[in-house]
Amino acid sequence: MVFGHLTLPVSDWVRSRDWYVESLGLKIEFEIPEHRTAAVQDQDGFTIFLQQADNPIQPTGLALTFRVDDVEATHRDLVMEGVAFTHAPQKVFWGSGAELRDPDGYIVRLWDELSMKEGV
Repeated sequence: MVFGHLTLPVSDWVRSRDWYVESLGLKIEFEIPEHRTAAVQDQDGFTIFLQQADNPIQPTGLALTFRVDDVEATHRDLVMEGVAFTHAPQKVFWGSGAELRDPDGYIVRLWDELSMKEGV
């Protein structure tokens, strides 16, 4: 069994699509404008469906966690591009990494294997 995709209810599918592409570097897999939906994909083929909902409800505790090669470098590069973070890479309850929020407030976490092992 392989986890293939996740659907996130969002308030504006175009804004969310643009944020995930421009801020995190995901690619657009496809769009279904008549259903106000965009599918964005990471480099390994995992797809997030961004589906516009009239009243999107965010589940408490939901976090999208992305592994990167170097969390310090990724954080530095994204900050230079104007991406706002909740916190820089640091040791937190879930391990070690950086955290930001998407346009609808979903938690997005970035981590790398070395930092997680070292607990930095």
